[in-house]
Amino acid sequence: MNHQSSPSPNETSRREFLRTSTVAALGGAMAANLAFPYVSSGAGAETIKVGLIGCGGRGTGAASQALGADKNVALTAMGDTFPEQLQRAHDALSKQAGAKVTVAPDQRFVGLDAYEKVLNSGVDVVVLATPPGFRPQHLKAAIDAGKHVFCEKPMATDSFGVRSVLESVEKAKQKKLALVAGFCWRYDYARREFFKRIHDGAIGDIKAVYATYYTGPVKPMPPANKRPAGMSDVEWQVRNWYNFVWLCGDGLVEQCVHSIDKVAWAMRDVPPLKAVAVGGRQTPNGEGNIYDHIAVNYEYANGVRAFVGQRQISGCYSQTADYLMGTKGNGTIGASRSPKVAVEITGENTWQQGPAATDMYQVEHNELFASIRAGKPINDGIRMSYSTLMAIMGRMAAYTGQEITWEQALNSEDRLVPENLKWDMSLPIAPMAIPGKTKMA
Repeated sequence: MNHQSSPSPNETSRREFLRTSTVAALGGAMAANLAFPYVSSGAGAETIKVGLIGCGGRGTGAASQALGADKNVALTAMGDTFPEQLQRAHDALSKQAGAKVTVAPDQRFVGLDAYEKVLNSGVDVVVLATPPGFRPQHLKAAIDAGKHVFCEKPMATDSFGVRSVLESVEKAKQKKLALVAGFCWRYDYARREFFKRIHDGAIGDIKAVYATYYTGPVKPMPPANKRPAGMSDVEWQVRNWYNFVWLCGDGLVEQCVHSIDKVAWAMRDVPPLKAVAVGGRQTPNGEGNIYDHIAVNYEYANGVRAFVGQRQISGCYSQTADYLMGTKGNGTIGASRSPKVAVEITGENTWQQGPAATDMYQVEHNELFASIRAGKPINDGIRMSYSTLMAIMGRMAAYTGQEITWEQALNSEDRLVPENLKWDMSLPIAPMAIPGKTKMA
């Protein structure tokens, strides 16, 4: 798994960093009541300027939701690696939001350094929605520049990136900057009520959790002979980012991380002790090096087990659901055959609720911008980092065939994302991991 040179050890003890950040998480590190320089609300309110970094489908959607979250907000800068993708996003957002899109031609930036130009354009808030391999670098730059952030999931594709994100999280707290994560289910009203009841003891003590993310392929890798003549290694991989571990993290990390985040939510964001996993690649995928199925068994300090199954293969059983088993009953999410039931508790405290009326993606931005206006910044930093590391930990266990502890995952020297990435640099594709042979640094 170690495809790049290892970084120099962080001077701060990672064991101590883990201990203190865990305490912070358990102590409620949302920072919701911290006062910070805010943008006024009400009549004549100052316009909040938004910059979009990463103009794909999710970035376009997130920008649209940001523009709908506040009456006085404008999209003033955009950045993407590819000009055609930026243009598509600009056209779509202009059609949807009209006058709220005020991105002048000289504020549309293209290239690997586009994020820096957006950050230097005078925006107040940035939406980070590039492939997740870039997330730690972009988040660090955004916080260093003093920007409020909406940060799509996952937060990184390797442990080095997670450690960088944790450092950015602490800096965001110090600077009183809002940091909202794209773990959208945390902003779904029905699931919020469900987990409140779970944490209040509706099913007693949780004994086990089973989460599924069984779906089809996302973006299959084109064959190597479809690569245009003269296209660099970096461009080829970035254009097909979902098929490379350094860019997407694998399906477990890029998509199934939503399910892992709900496991973490059920467990009050206390990390698991260790994990074992199985997985592999059943369907051919050309030069791509991600698995198409992984099943992880997480073990917690109190003996609770959490099982996560992920598969991205066509023609198979599909389901995305969550099952919580307790001493007084069970809780399920997305498992009912009725579209009127989103979440349900059975046993001593029977209860169910339908889908939330307000779209969770919009709620994310509504609450982000409200916190900016109020001077009470939301900070999702600890939990968004922990959920991401849980996913990476599961991938490590599957790729190596070994039992991986939480501290091993946090401290790993695996650095998948290339340093000093250049458009024309040589970037050989790492081979597919083989359990029992692939080693973890």
